[in-house]
Amino acid sequence: IANAETGFGPPGSTAITKLTTHDLEVIEGVSGVQEAIPRLIRMTKVEYNGRTTYTYTGDIPMEEKKRAIVYDTFNVETSSGKLITENDKGRVILGSDYYENSQARFGKQLEVGQTITVQGKEFRIAGFLEKSGTFTINSVVFMLTDDMKGLLDLSDEIDMIVAQVEEIGMTEEVAIKIEEAIRKDRREKVGEEDFTVQTPTQAISSVNTILGAINIVIAGIAAISLIIGAVGITNTMYTSVLERRKEIGTMKAVGAQNKDILMIFMIESGLLGLVGGIIGVIIGLGMAYGAAGAARAGLGIDNFRVTLSAPLILGSVIFSFVIGMISGIIPALQASKLKPVDALRQ
Repeated sequence: IANAETGFGPPGSTAITKLTTHDLEVIEGVSGVQEAIPRLIRMTKVEYNGRTTYTYTGDIPMEEKKRAIVYDTFNVETSSGKLITENDKGRVILGSDYYENSQARFGKQLEVGQTITVQGKEFRIAGFLEKSGTFTINSVVFMLTDDMKGLLDLSDEIDMIVAQVEEIGMTEEVAIKIEEAIRKDRREKVGEEDFTVQTPTQAISSVNTILGAINIVIAGIAAISLIIGAVGITNTMYTSVLERRKEIGTMKAVGAQNKDILMIFMIESGLLGLVGGIIGVIIGLGMAYGAAGAARAGLGIDNFRVTLSAPLILGSVIFSFVIGMISGIIPALQASKLKPVDALRQ
């Protein structure tokens, strides 16, 4: 649950009307909510060895139960050091990038127990997280809620609230109840809410919508490329027919039938499409591997992998051959209908 955003930044951080502890109490009172966890997520300045970087900083709850839920939600484990508890005030956990890329970031290797500066205040490193599939987690700074509130001079502001339901099957129902409860508390009308309630299902749906739009754009580009390729093959075959009129006339003079000429030119156009398809597959795979490698290097995560599908590759090549043959039908028909006398005369 977060308030409506007014700019770019962590969830809830750019909202004009902030969530507060009062909103937290409202959510905790909703039937079906097992636990409501307030979260702070802000962009902060991190300094070490005279160098500066800016990154997301998130809070870790002081209460053990809520802290366990946060750790479980983000599925975080330390590669070195330890996760912080309520007794670790003045300590932080750093994402894996801070250890793996500390030489590039700060010109010096960071280690557990060393001190870094966050927003002008020194914190001791309690541990480094294992590499995650989420690049924001790999570059995050985690500190206790009390430390973060004191660091950023926050009172009862909350950037977002994570609600854990009593039963998984109640998620959508509880989300509606939470929305109704906050709307009623704020005396807002339906459609005029200045907050958002999002379930995991809705988040996945949003991602799928974006991916669907991307697929449509890619399909459009592919369709345009296909049309251009087909026109190119047609023009090439027209030129080929014009240049080989005498050969066509000779073949017909020695007994070649219209269907023989038709088949020769259709196979030739199909082979042009086949060669184009093979080259396209090679270039496509090269670009895919290159993009995946660049994403892994740039974002520091291993989630980007190229998966080869033999049926898809084979189907693409066969489809290219078929499109080539179809593109060459008209020039092939023209060639097959040439009269031997007319063809040999030119």
